[in-house]
Amino acid sequence: MADAGPASFSTRANALLRKNLSYQTRNIWSNIRLIMIPFYLCVLLVGIQALFDSQITNSADNQCGCQCTLTNENGKCVNRTCGIEYSSTDQAFFCSIPSPPQWPPLLQVPPPQSRAVRASFLPEIGLPGESCRRTGSCPVTFLFTGSNHSLGASLYGNMLPSSVTVNSSDLLQGLAYNVLGTETEAELTNYLDPGIASDLPIYNIQSRCISNAAFPFSFGVGPLKFQKDLRCVQGLNLWRNNSKEVNDVIFKGYKKGNPEGKANEIAAAYDLLNTNRNNFNVHIWYNSTYEENSRNRPSTLVRVARSVNLVSNAYLQFLQGSGTKMLFEYVKEMPKQETSLRLDIASLIGPLFFTWVILLLFPVILSSLVYEKQERLRIIMKMHGLGDGPYWMISYAYFLTISTLYFICLMIFGSAIGLKFFRLNDYSLQFVFYFLYVNLQIALCFLVSSIFSKVKTSTVVAYIYVFGSGLLGTFLFQFLIQDSSFPRGWIIFMELYPGFSLYRGLYEFAQFAFQGNLRGADGMKWKDFSDSAMDEVFYIIIVEWFLALIAAYYIDKIVSSGKDPMFFLKKPFKKSPSMRKPSLQRQGSKVFVEMEKPDVAQEIEKVEKLMLEASTSHAIVCDNLKKVYPGRDGNPPKMAVRGLSLAVPSGECFGMLGPNGAGKTSFINMMTGLLKPTSGTGLVQGLDICNDMDRVYTSMGVCPQHDLLWETLTGREHLLFYGRLKNLKGSVLTQAVEESLRSVNLFHGGVGDKPAGKYSGGMKRRLSVAISLIGNPKVVYMDEPSTGLDPASRKNLWTVIKRAKQNTAIILTTHSMEEAEFLCDRLGIFVDGSLQCIGNPKELKGRYGGSYVFTMTTSSEHEGNVEKLIQDVSPNAKKIYHIAGTQKFELPKEDVRISEVFQAVEKAKSTFTVFAWGLADTTLEDVFIKVARTGQAFNVFS
Repeated sequence: MADAGPASFSTRANALLRKNLSYQTRNIWSNIRLIMIPFYLCVLLVGIQALFDSQITNSADNQCGCQCTLTNENGKCVNRTCGIEYSSTDQAFFCSIPSPPQWPPLLQVPPPQSRAVRASFLPEIGLPGESCRRTGSCPVTFLFTGSNHSLGASLYGNMLPSSVTVNSSDLLQGLAYNVLGTETEAELTNYLDPGIASDLPIYNIQSRCISNAAFPFSFGVGPLKFQKDLRCVQGLNLWRNNSKEVNDVIFKGYKKGNPEGKANEIAAAYDLLNTNRNNFNVHIWYNSTYEENSRNRPSTLVRVARSVNLVSNAYLQFLQGSGTKMLFEYVKEMPKQETSLRLDIASLIGPLFFTWVILLLFPVILSSLVYEKQERLRIIMKMHGLGDGPYWMISYAYFLTISTLYFICLMIFGSAIGLKFFRLNDYSLQFVFYFLYVNLQIALCFLVSSIFSKVKTSTVVAYIYVFGSGLLGTFLFQFLIQDSSFPRGWIIFMELYPGFSLYRGLYEFAQFAFQGNLRGADGMKWKDFSDSAMDEVFYIIIVEWFLALIAAYYIDKIVSSGKDPMFFLKKPFKKSPSMRKPSLQRQGSKVFVEMEKPDVAQEIEKVEKLMLEASTSHAIVCDNLKKVYPGRDGNPPKMAVRGLSLAVPSGECFGMLGPNGAGKTSFINMMTGLLKPTSGTGLVQGLDICNDMDRVYTSMGVCPQHDLLWETLTGREHLLFYGRLKNLKGSVLTQAVEESLRSVNLFHGGVGDKPAGKYSGGMKRRLSVAISLIGNPKVVYMDEPSTGLDPASRKNLWTVIKRAKQNTAIILTTHSMEEAEFLCDRLGIFVDGSLQCIGNPKELKGRYGGSYVFTMTTSSEHEGNVEKLIQDVSPNAKKIYHIAGTQKFELPKEDVRISEVFQAVEKAKSTFTVFAWGLADTTLEDVFIKVARTGQAFNVFS
């Protein structure tokens, strides 16, 4: 197959996209179950709303009262008449009111236990003692100030009447001569004034009165009759020198906000400013603490009109005399049609549910990213040429597409089943909000995934975040939003937490939908964007998305790519690796080379020459490569690789043998970019592994020790993906995949089209080898490729690897001497981080195997006879093994002849019993054991 060259950015992006789509197809039912979660929650909200409507909204108490006016002979009502005259106090609110009632104007006054009295924190201004609170006789206090004290005294002398005046023929006009007050809070409307309807008394505020004297009167609107007592209370008018003193008294008495912890409130205060006979100018302080200041709900009514009328009427009497009065007879609402209770309970509890629904994507995306990290799928894709750019672009677009479809389905479900939360609010505004937030959520997933290495841990933490955000939003954050005294700056600070910014946006949608449904109007529109809190939420989300994305990419570069933390400060322009001139100075120096290792010394000299040449004749060149792990817990640093120099030309399979812990894995990890060398360097096709690893990956194949596969993708889909990364396209790609499946016996019986999760261990191993070889990479690293295979499959796999090495440099690690001898053109035995010998199998056996191995098994009492036999045959023989009657000896080849050994054994059989015996030439395994022991002993000694 011809070399296709490195794959372009778009080709690699296309490969990852196709792989993700195949993966998503395999997980289609998981996706359907995920999308059904918001559907179930929407149905649950509709059910809650229906239950609320049936039990509360449509109950008789929340409808205009009706009475049967005609029945048939069976006593069944055939005609019902509804109206306010048939309604209770609660029902009257819902009746049509073509001519709303006229209510006497009331002044909001503090309750008796909260009225202003003398206190240590207040100046002496003429307030009564605290004893009046025990008798309920404390006066209602009004404060005055201004530039003209005498004028002020005249005005507040005219404000309050000194006696009760009631005209029974015209009750409203009669009551207008009096100053009536109530401690009952106002409602949203004046169709039924709660000050009249409640059981609390109505106060008649007079300048002089008998304490608690009551004057009964009846007040009715149609069928609604109220028997009330006008309870006399004294009004106390006090003068202060300036507005600052007035403000100080009001502030210290407000809502128990004083050292004594008791409310000490006044009814109202007037600043007459520069008022005179030609100019009426006044500022009024009034109590608005009963008013709800939430930006999304209408305020309750404030009883301030009567305060304005009192001072205006007093000024008129000052100008025209006491006989002139400007009566304030009544207050009246606008006419209204019959209404019904429309409480959208689903919108009120919607923020909690929809916070959970949107955040539910967080653990899904996070676990997917951590899974690739845990299973090392990300790094194996990178080793086969998938760069950071295509990975980030496609992965981000992939998750964004899934998230967008998810919240669009949520909006469609919610609207289809009738949730006002979705129907009343502008769809485009909702779409933009959800779109911005899922972008932030994806960026956060990329950022947070760098913290975790296990899927289970990340999933648990993610679900704690999901449910914790919803519950904290409902029971803490929402409470603080509705508290008008809580600083707005702290609200914005809390919204920096992504879960709260999502909750705030949903809360705004819910409030607009609730009020819109209540008023029969629309919810939030773009014109409400600045009036609500959505503007600040949008700004916070956009800024956090940008910062999270930058931070995630930066950390990913450091963690997964091994970049220096200050990589962005390095010069952006540097010479191309192909134009790099090798340095004449070598990193580190070989102090000496043991005379027993001429092959290693020859390899070092070869590497030195290659480093001085700008040649790429050798696919792999390692120059004095070292890796030192820092010491931990008081242990000294560990030298894993001790200055390895190696050159592997194209077309050669180099076998690396060595005991466990010898440093083979560290060497492979440095060559594949998983580890940075402590010193030294390596060249792959002339590219430096320290600086140009991203370009090295485009010509590299890797068969890791453990199979790194997607459980739900088939073998064919794996090969198609990695083939595309190697720039194979069209019929060439199809042919390469077919040949790869055939070569590793995964073609017949439809095995190649089964998910890899159903493969046996041997089938997965063969697929991993096929992946490493597809696309004819220039360099292939194989870590024990035939582990776990049966003999027939192993032999077939060896044939595949041997055929593939024609135009490829292969570095192979193995513990199978048979595999090494069959596949490898050269072998290197690696012990304690250093290369002990190098050469082809025949050379190594000739160099280290100049002896025969003699084995004999007898009974224990004849072991001495065996030793005497061997001494007679070869005086220089060396015992290398002894256990339970079985002994092994090394016989130098120059000391014996094979025929003499046979003769000696035949003679020995006549004197003692020989159970078994054998004579073998030195094997590669013997060479490995001998070199490993010698190398370990030398390193311990040195």
